[in-house]
Amino acid sequence: MMEYTRLEQVRAMRPLIHCISNVVSANDCANLALAVGASPVMAHAPQEAAYITTQAQATVLNLGTPVEEKWTSCMACAQAAPPHPLVLDPVGVGASPWRRGWARRLLDTGAVTLLRVNAGEARGLLGLAGGGQGVDGPAATARAEGVALARTLAQVHRCAVLLTGEEDLIAGGGQVWRVGGGHPMMSRVTGTGCMLSVLCGVFAAVEPDGAQAALLAASYWKVCAQVAGEWAAHLGPGSFRLALLDGAGTLTPRSWAELAQVEQL
Repeated sequence: MMEYTRLEQVRAMRPLIHCISNVVSANDCANLALAVGASPVMAHAPQEAAYITTQAQATVLNLGTPVEEKWTSCMACAQAAPPHPLVLDPVGVGASPWRRGWARRLLDTGAVTLLRVNAGEARGLLGLAGGGQGVDGPAATARAEGVALARTLAQVHRCAVLLTGEEDLIAGGGQVWRVGGGHPMMSRVTGTGCMLSVLCGVFAAVEPDGAQAALLAASYWKVCAQVAGEWAAHLGPGSFRLALLDGAGTLTPRSWAELAQVEQL
């Protein structure tokens, strides 16, 4: 059962979320964490990354726009994270063997509690055809394939998996959930997947079960998109982007519960 009151816990606790983000979406990620009620810190330097992770209630590692120093910081965070939750977003993991190799090393630490991917990134991590694209999400994936990808990643890496798309799929603890809703305008705003990964970290800070944290984050973000679409989609993607933040900052547990589309498969 969804614990919509976790949102009240976030706003009361204001958890510190350590985000190693990418240069494309860092500002939006920080603003989203603030809007929902958390406190972001974007510490990338290897000299302090591990320490900041030990002080935070959750850490989010985003592998977009990588450089060698970033890998050092991410690995330091992975080694320092337990027992705190660690979210991994392997952005564009199929773009190069270098990026894919580092993503696998991070997963091999066993520290990742929640893996957020699209279908192309899932295929890339599993070495399957169709995983060699960049950061954009692939064309719509059949539900059966999405469920198989999410389940396999969850089993191989022993973590919760959030596989995003027109509908989001969450696998963990031998169970799978589907989250519907959202808005088509999401595909016209860059960084919305990165922002969702930060939401995963925010909810993981108050929800100890990784799959449930992913379910909360996915559902919340779909409802934010639906609300933003009602408010601003007719004005264009710039207004929609701002309305996403407004939705994240004004939703209540009750309004969220009324609009959520969650189904256990």
